[in-house]
Amino acid sequence: MDLKEIQNLIKFVSNSGVAEVKLETGDIKITIRTTLEGNSPDITYVQQAPMQQAVPQAVPVASPPVTPVATAPEDESSKYITIKSPIIGTFYRKPSPDKPMFTEVGNTIAKGDVLCVIEAMKLFNEIESEVSGKIVKILVDDMSPVEFDQPLFLVDPS
Repeated sequence: MDLKEIQNLIKFVSNSGVAEVKLETGDIKITIRTTLEGNSPDITYVQQAPMQQAVPQAVPVASPPVTPVATAPEDESSKYITIKSPIIGTFYRKPSPDKPMFTEVGNTIAKGDVLCVIEAMKLFNEIESEVSGKIVKILVDDMSPVEFDQPLFLVDPS
């Protein structure tokens, strides 16, 4: 299945009014989710079935935002801001194995500070803070896979 066929499938699904479609063809798995209020695709992933020792990689077809989204969580820690992953990939707390961590719990951060790196398709994307404050909690372990919009950090803006 080539990119043009996938794009045509996305258009067809978004015009059909269906909320989600999953398609498996040979070694390719495709999931298309559409928003409830509109007919545009929310995000689409193409995933190849794993080989014997290979780890499956999800490839975003729709382009997610490049900067982290900061929102207030809806629990008892509503005074904290949650910094979420803008992409899917592997979360790293250090720029390289021999370098120190970007940030630790208790550190004060400023807007624009690099908080972590997320590797997606062999590209290392620096994730910068959009808020200033103090790191309250790091929600993901180093070298862990992360999903789009997954919470990464809790920040106290005060």
